[in-house]
Amino acid sequence: MISLSKILVLAIIQGATELLPVSSSAHVIVAEKLMGLDPTTPAMTLLLVMLHTGTMLAVMVFFGGSWKANFFPSSRVFWDSFRLVLVATIATGLVGIFLKILIEKTILKGAAHAEIESLFGNLLLIAAALAVAGALILCTGFKKEGPLMTKSALSIKAAWVIGMVQGICLPFRGFSRSGATISTGLIWGIDKKQVEDFSFALAVILTPPVILMEALRFLKAQHVAAHHGSIIGLFMPSLIGMAASFISGLLALKWLSDWLEQGRWYLFGFYCLGASAAILILHSQGL
Repeated sequence: MISLSKILVLAIIQGATELLPVSSSAHVIVAEKLMGLDPTTPAMTLLLVMLHTGTMLAVMVFFGGSWKANFFPSSRVFWDSFRLVLVATIATGLVGIFLKILIEKTILKGAAHAEIESLFGNLLLIAAALAVAGALILCTGFKKEGPLMTKSALSIKAAWVIGMVQGICLPFRGFSRSGATISTGLIWGIDKKQVEDFSFALAVILTPPVILMEALRFLKAQHVAAHHGSIIGLFMPSLIGMAASFISGLLALKWLSDWLEQGRWYLFGFYCLGASAAILILHSQGL
């Protein structure tokens, strides 16, 4: 059983990094390993998802007004937005399922527990994913105006590509979902505010099926009888983590939102590269 103090520390880390394109998952996983926890176990992967859920709820509360103005000003705009989100989500699902099958049936073939979650504790993979995300953000941040950078509306084709990129992020902790999807939209020429709203909307849609998948994996690992007392007790650490990350996420959003609007996108790329180097050092020290 993970202690309450550790859950609260992880929730604070999740809340502080959720809005930033620096992979909150990578930060939480490294913190788990520093605490002596195994990020690949069903209990910890479920906790990670529930921490994300808490911060996603905070994002929904904080950006509710903006999303209402952007996605719900009229029935036509709503259905156009819904179609774009649906297309991107389908693309994410197809790519995510393909990568899950590919990794589990080929790369992890013959392993005792050939599950994609076994990659989540691999610091070398996390460092590499952070480096790739950092390079992508830097390329986007320093890219000058060109044929692909002319301003354009979010289209079905762009939504499909952004969704595919989000699907690639799923198995690789460190490959920042928001950093990759927002960078892809910026390369496509989409307005930064529009692609940010779209990226977070995709995260909200993606969260419920991921929760279900990890909850089923957790229950399967526990061999639980389906009586409410046992189930509530088993899920309590994750529920506490979700509540704590919701609060820390709201506080972080209040502090960071104005700074983000004025900040320079490329700086997050440098941060990801620095974080990648730090993780490599930790790995070399035996973490």
